[in-house]
Amino acid sequence: MTHKSGTLFIIAAPSGAGKTSLIKSLVSEVDNLDVSISYTTRKPRQDEKHGEAYFFVEESEFNDLVNKNHFIEYAKVFNNYYGTPKDWVEEETRTGRNFILEIDWQGAQQVKSQLRNSVGIFILPPDHHTLRERLVGRQNDDKETIDRRMSAAQQEISHYKEFDFIVINDDFEQALAEIKAIITATNLGSCRQSGFYDDFVGQIMAQKD
Repeated sequence: MTHKSGTLFIIAAPSGAGKTSLIKSLVSEVDNLDVSISYTTRKPRQDEKHGEAYFFVEESEFNDLVNKNHFIEYAKVFNNYYGTPKDWVEEETRTGRNFILEIDWQGAQQVKSQLRNSVGIFILPPDHHTLRERLVGRQNDDKETIDRRMSAAQQEISHYKEFDFIVINDDFEQALAEIKAIITATNLGSCRQSGFYDDFVGQIMAQKD
């Protein structure tokens, strides 16, 4: 029987909206769901390993990959480049695996233009004050960096209508449940899984008592 095709879920949000925490919980709690590993030119943080969180490369190597059309999308964010490997994503989704792609609105536009079956989910904070509180609570950035991230958040949020689904992360468990529901409903869609259901129904119709 033909297996169901995988789906690429694009999840974007302004910095501090809780996107990373939600994705970690999704991957640990939802079967057949992984995170796509992107390339980046930024330096790894203390707990990050090459090939797990990201593929960490120098800018010269990243530019070489761009010239070789290696990425389905890439963008410069806070002075660092990020890119998603095209062939890897296409091959893995054909095997039936579902993947989350954690990128910004620029990357989401590029992916949607090439993979029209991808599904965009945008995470909103409940309000401006909470967003700043979350950024301060990380204790990773100085005030200047936080101010820059808050300014960038305004631009990021302005693109929310370009996504298929919107989730407000006020209550974490509620937001998590909503994204799980989106993933489940998407994978049951008859149009998206037409090849699988055509084969499945064909076998039922061919069965005799």
